[in-house]
Amino acid sequence: MNKYIQDKQVEFVKAIDFFKKDISNLRTGRANPAILDGICAEAYGVKTSLAGLASISVVDARSLVITAWDKNITKDIEKAIVVANLGLSIVNEGDKIRATISPLTEENRRELVKKLNEKMETARISLRQIRDEIKEVIEVAFKDKEINEDDKFRFIKELDEATSNRNNEVKEIRDKKEEEIMTI
Repeated sequence: MNKYIQDKQVEFVKAIDFFKKDISNLRTGRANPAILDGICAEAYGVKTSLAGLASISVVDARSLVITAWDKNITKDIEKAIVVANLGLSIVNEGDKIRATISPLTEENRRELVKKLNEKMETARISLRQIRDEIKEVIEVAFKDKEINEDDKFRFIKELDEATSNRNNEVKEIRDKKEEEIMTI
């Protein structure tokens, strides 16, 4: 791998990691604490993520239990989950909140796959932007006579292969997530 790709390797990894995190909160048919990741509750006058206010555990395939560390904020957590409109059935049991995941309809699943595809396209755009930055640096190095023409074409070919591999990785992650969404 050439030095131009190695210099931007971290950015490629960050783009893929962001994609993984971005799709982790897409709802599947199974209970997953990650669907609550983006939710913040108003507690003690400050908006705080649920992970900072409570423990979230998976009880069975269709339900989560959210146990607030301070029982006084259970209502605030319940309100935040309801406002997030994730399609969960919420039951406040006093000391904890039970969130039951309703089964997805075929229409819901198709809508989630559409969102998944949009997020994949965003990830691919990020990868292309990184590729374009590297290609520009290679072009400048050639123009400044730091590398010869053969090296320029070899580096660009390696760059295209590396970008293609990253795009395939994103597609594999997407395919796996689509399978989770479409599994009944």
